[in-house]
Amino acid sequence: MKLSVAIITLNSAHELDRCLASVSFADQVVVLDQNSTDETAEVCKRHGAELYQTTWLGFGPTKSKAVSYCRNRWVLSVDTDEVVTPELRQALEELPDDSAPAAFTINRLSRFLGSWIHHCGWHPEHVVRLFDQGRAAFNDKPVHESIETDGLVGRLPGLLHHYTYESMEQYIDKLNRYTTLAAEQMHINGRTASLPKAVLRCQSAFWRMWILQGGVLDRWPGFVLCLSSSFYVLSKYTKLWRMGQR
Repeated sequence: MKLSVAIITLNSAHELDRCLASVSFADQVVVLDQNSTDETAEVCKRHGAELYQTTWLGFGPTKSKAVSYCRNRWVLSVDTDEVVTPELRQALEELPDDSAPAAFTINRLSRFLGSWIHHCGWHPEHVVRLFDQGRAAFNDKPVHESIETDGLVGRLPGLLHHYTYESMEQYIDKLNRYTTLAAEQMHINGRTASLPKAVLRCQSAFWRMWILQGGVLDRWPGFVLCLSSSFYVLSKYTKLWRMGQR
C-alpha cells in the first residue's frame, strides 16, 4: 500500500522526533505546523518529512488541511505523542491499495504518569486512523474530531502507543484547553448545564471508570486517572454553566 502519514503539531519537537521515527516506512510524511518556536523544523528535516504551516482552525479542520497535502490515496493520521509499533507497521505494509474497507480502526494503548493504562475505559480503544481519501474524511468538529465514512470499516492488528500524559502539568494544561473547547461547542449546539448537574456528572464519571471500566485494576495510576478524568467532566460542565449565565 502506498501510504501518506498526516501529523499536526505545535512546539512538540521532542515527541515529534519519536513519532516520525516510527513512521519512516511511509511513502510520504506530512507535518502541518502552527509556527512552532522549538526545533520542529530541524526534526522534520532530519526525518525527511514535508513541513507546512497553518494557523489554528480547530482539530477537525486542521487535520483535514494536513490531509489535503497528502498525495497518496491511503492516509494514516497520527498525533505527535503517538508511536506506530512494529506489529502495526507490518500490518500497514501488507495491506493492498484496493482494500475493500474505506477505513480501518487501530487499537490504541495509552500511558498516564509513566504507566500503561489497560482499563479505565482507555483500553482497548479502537480509533479510526487509516482511511481512503476518496471514501472517508475528518469531520469539522473543533475538538473530539473523528474520521467519518459510509463505507466498511476494518480493524488492523497491532497497537498504536499513545504517550499521552507523562506529568500532571501536561494533563492540567491540556485539560484547561480541551474543556474550554468542548464547552464552547456544547454552548453553540444549545446545550445547557447547572452546578448540580456538573457535580453529578463528575461523580458518575469517576465511579464508571473506577468500578465499571475496571480502573481499580490499574492500581494507583488508575485511581489518579479516574479522579483527574472526573475533574475534567466537572470543569467542562462548569464552564458550560458559566457560558449560559453570560
